[in-house]
Amino acid sequence: MRDIDASLITQTVARLCQEANFFLPDDVLQALTEARDKEDSPLGKQTLDQLIQNARLAQIEQLPLCQDTGTAVVFLEIGQDVHISGSNLYEAIEEGVRQGYGEGYLRKSIVRQPFSSRINTKDNTPAIIHTDIIPGDQLKIIVMTKGGGSENMSRLFMLEPAQGRQRIIDSAIRAIDEAGSNPCPPVIVGIGIGGTAEKAMLLAKKSLLRKVGQPNPDPEVADLEKEILNKVNNLGIGPEGFGGKVTALAVHIETFPCHIASLPVAINIQCNAARWKEAVL
Repeated sequence: MRDIDASLITQTVARLCQEANFFLPDDVLQALTEARDKEDSPLGKQTLDQLIQNARLAQIEQLPLCQDTGTAVVFLEIGQDVHISGSNLYEAIEEGVRQGYGEGYLRKSIVRQPFSSRINTKDNTPAIIHTDIIPGDQLKIIVMTKGGGSENMSRLFMLEPAQGRQRIIDSAIRAIDEAGSNPCPPVIVGIGIGGTAEKAMLLAKKSLLRKVGQPNPDPEVADLEKEILNKVNNLGIGPEGFGGKVTALAVHIETFPCHIASLPVAINIQCNAARWKEAVL
């Protein structure tokens, strides 16, 4: 059994909240650069140039990539031989979010009562926490700062199994087409297929943590990713909705076995500021 002090978890989460908002991952920046070379629309090229410049300035000045600094979504992979000492694990994470957003002067966007008073919690807590127990004695912490504009475009389709592959494609294209410019394209499209309703939604969000454009290891799924990406980029929405051929940087699909009567398909879209950072303790 290995002890990890809760104070270290708090420090790590606070740091990751700031780094995720200040530093665009290298693979995302590379994907935007490649998209700029592919884009035919002059306005699309200019828009992508501005996104790339914005990312570089944010890194130099250590300022948020976007004014919407997001909901703190925290993914934990906890080794079964880890023991958290000094405090409750989730309390340590919440304190990390509180410190990270406060010390980093990041916008606090979380309201306590979602359907009535909507009073801001003023520290961006509570976080959304997902936990997996894995073998080993390490703790992996991933912080995704998920913007509201892209998250609002999430969709869940409970399809009939007989509708199959084509209806999955049609549903994904419908979701992106209806989203239009709202999720700040070029986007990364996360798709979860299978499981149950909530499992499919989690699969879709987790798929956004994959390196941009890295295909699913299953050739059948990778082929589906490629087909949906081509169709999305034929919609003509383009960078920031100004028209063009680059609406999405990638389509990432994750699958899970499901009930014989079910075919859940979830869509979770990530904006061009695809912000997440990780650390292993």
